[in-house]
Amino acid sequence: MFKKISYILIPLLYIAAGINHFRKPEGYYQIIPAYLPNPVLINVAAGIAEIVLGLLFLFPKTRTLAAYGIIVLLIAFIPAHIVMIQNGFCFSNGWCLPVWATWVRLFPLQFLLMYWAWVCRK
Repeated sequence: MFKKISYILIPLLYIAAGINHFRKPEGYYQIIPAYLPNPVLINVAAGIAEIVLGLLFLFPKTRTLAAYGIIVLLIAFIPAHIVMIQNGFCFSNGWCLPVWATWVRLFPLQFLLMYWAWVCRK
């Protein structure tokens, strides 16, 4: 039952997150590490990747590939979470995440999301 629910929740999570890259890109620009060039392109690529991987996860034939892609994507996002820890993160309405929440986003949330994709890959 957990996997059946996950086969819907995981795609919804990543498709919604990917769409959000286009709806509210400013939030993502502030966490892209300064040493990376062209934050606009990085944000667009991340959004497209999340949407595509979410769609691929819907289908049994591409689910394993999508799960591996999600894991790689989550690893690639670790530097952004480190920037959040170092600089903080504030939403457009002025509300800022407490420091402890930025740590939770990295440990354990990122790793739980990786594990979730791994467990549901088949």
